[in-house]
Amino acid sequence: MKQRTLSSSFTLKGKGLHTGLELVVTFNPAPVNHGYKIKRVDVEGQPVIDAIAENVVETTRGTVLGANDVKCSTVEHAFAALYAFGIDNVLVEVNGPEFPILDGSATPYVNKIKEIGMVEQEADKEWLIVSEPIEYTDEATGSHVAILPADDFALSVTIDFNSQLMPIQTATLRDINNFETEISSARTFVFVREIEILLSLGLIKGGDLDNAVVIYERETTQENMDKLCKLTKAEWHDAKELGYIQHKPLVWENEPARHKLLDLIGDLSLVGKPIKGHIVATKPGHTINNKFARLLKK
Repeated sequence: MKQRTLSSSFTLKGKGLHTGLELVVTFNPAPVNHGYKIKRVDVEGQPVIDAIAENVVETTRGTVLGANDVKCSTVEHAFAALYAFGIDNVLVEVNGPEFPILDGSATPYVNKIKEIGMVEQEADKEWLIVSEPIEYTDEATGSHVAILPADDFALSVTIDFNSQLMPIQTATLRDINNFETEISSARTFVFVREIEILLSLGLIKGGDLDNAVVIYERETTQENMDKLCKLTKAEWHDAKELGYIQHKPLVWENEPARHKLLDLIGDLSLVGKPIKGHIVATKPGHTINNKFARLLKK
């Protein structure tokens, strides 16, 4: 198989999940063996960050790439879509410190890629082919990721947030060609109990019900609920009524597990080569995803 790039450029606009800034991101074709790179056009000299696992500098509620004090976050949804379509070489230009969150899924990227199409390039693809099982465990969190030899790329994910409202969920993608129909529409999600913590960290300034599913599973006061509804632009919600707070219904009953699988693809794209192997992940997150990507590269 030959390497691929985009047939032309495409642009998306929206607010940043963590910064709340209005952002413009443009995806451009790139030459062979270029890989994924991010250019911060808003910074003097327009520095470029190589989108590789070793350049991940932070993993709090998203994957943050950085080089020479220049950072860019919330990249995983875009790179998951590029990887799923077998695109090897792209230069991404962005006018701020993160990609826009859009609707919280990879669908906007998928739609644009399908709209403009892809072109084959003259160089052959280089694959990372797994010949024996490799695994990594985070003892502190109980997270575990393993990869087993396989002829193609497949993933199985299990999530467990110790939540009565959202029990243990699983999601599987047996064929990367089914990414669009089975995974790409899964939106990011957050628990109400996490929101105050994230705000105290200076995160999710742009979060609302247009780009995330909010899970309310531990009763709070009506005063706190009213503040939350104002923050997320939600309609009034009875604090005694537990459940999902959202504008649009769940796409699938296991949408959170599917979104974790989406994130895992995006984080593993930073290995820099398409992978042949079956990933089995329990309680994955950006931190362990990145550690495992670095392990694979070694």
